[in-house]
Amino acid sequence: MAILNPVVALIASFSFLGVLLYKRVNLGITLNAAALLLALLALEPQAIPEVIYRTSIEPLTIAVVLATFGIMWLSQLYKLTRVIDSLSDSVDKIINNPKIVSSLLPAIIGFLPVAGGALMSAPLVDSQTEKLGLKPEKKAYVNIWFRHTIFPVYPLSQVLVITAALTGVAFPLLLVRQVPVVIAMIAVGYVISFWKTSTSGKSVDLMEKHSRNLSDVRRFFVAFSPILATIIAVVILDAAGLGLANVGFDVFLATIIGIIVLLLLSKPSLRTIAAPLKGWQIYGITLAAYGAFLLRNVAVATGMSEILKAFVVSGSVDLLVLLTLVPAALGFVTGSPSGGVALSVSILAGLLVFSPNTAALLFMSAYLGYVIVPSHLCLAFTVDYFKCSLKKVYKYLIPSFLISFAAALLLYLLT
Repeated sequence: MAILNPVVALIASFSFLGVLLYKRVNLGITLNAAALLLALLALEPQAIPEVIYRTSIEPLTIAVVLATFGIMWLSQLYKLTRVIDSLSDSVDKIINNPKIVSSLLPAIIGFLPVAGGALMSAPLVDSQTEKLGLKPEKKAYVNIWFRHTIFPVYPLSQVLVITAALTGVAFPLLLVRQVPVVIAMIAVGYVISFWKTSTSGKSVDLMEKHSRNLSDVRRFFVAFSPILATIIAVVILDAAGLGLANVGFDVFLATIIGIIVLLLLSKPSLRTIAAPLKGWQIYGITLAAYGAFLLRNVAVATGMSEILKAFVVSGSVDLLVLLTLVPAALGFVTGSPSGGVALSVSILAGLLVFSPNTAALLFMSAYLGYVIVPSHLCLAFTVDYFKCSLKKVYKYLIPSFLISFAAALLLYLLT
């Protein structure tokens, strides 16, 4: 087979990926098939086994694959033990507003920065948005969008740390710059999710409400403790300086701790513990995690970044284009915000001096580009969970992307 131009090959493979997702082919099969097609179209035959081997032994790949398996197991056990019902019900009674609850839960679980972690919040969002009568594609949008509103200002975000390190901008300055954009993301998400959606509720006596709230708060912390234990474990493991975060094993080990806490809390039978391991879903999604890394590595191996760098250097391109379209395109192509940032900085480092303003715009461009890419695990997993069309979810995601992107651009121009 003749080797195609990397851009043409990328368009062909992503079109193929989109068709498979539209046909609801298993996500693990879809991502790996798209990666292999891209490799066949754009790489020398002898380079393909090398990329597959390198992906398979990469510590970060192994860690994320294991963490995905663990997080899927944890989410399934949450559901089977009905602890997830207790969590959802307690938050619902504390706040007593399905709109706020369904937008808050994905953000809370977003504290657990694992690939495809939207799977954990999906059942919670499903139960809350069902009360509002939302369609499956709107439920999927709520889950995916609100989960990703927290990361641009999350102090433990590895993408923020990488961006600050590569651009030489102080981490606190970069984090603070994201706050207005995050506010815009939350606002647009709330409007699109719940426009003309009514919430009904019963009036409750103040004393009764106070008593119920104390009880529900306790119930919430008990039900949330496995997730909280996982988050705390991630923080402790990262702070210990063992280097686990650099290769992604911090989240995997923390997830194991979360599972142990859940088992101690719910005391399920061995049959319940093993039940998720008997279905295809947990293995299909684990395969999808591997496929996402394989697709990213194949895209990098095609030399896309070098082609783009040569184009930028040889042409007269406006600074805004460099800071927006290049990172957004690379975040989209690689399916990784870290990959989009790293490649963008390597391309642009010799063309401009980074400031908090330029670094923030580059970060948000790469991040938002990553959020909407079809190979984004959270997006793909969420669409699969709610059994809806990716095309219908994009009907809400694209306007949200454009408005949030405009907010980041406006902030850049005004400061």
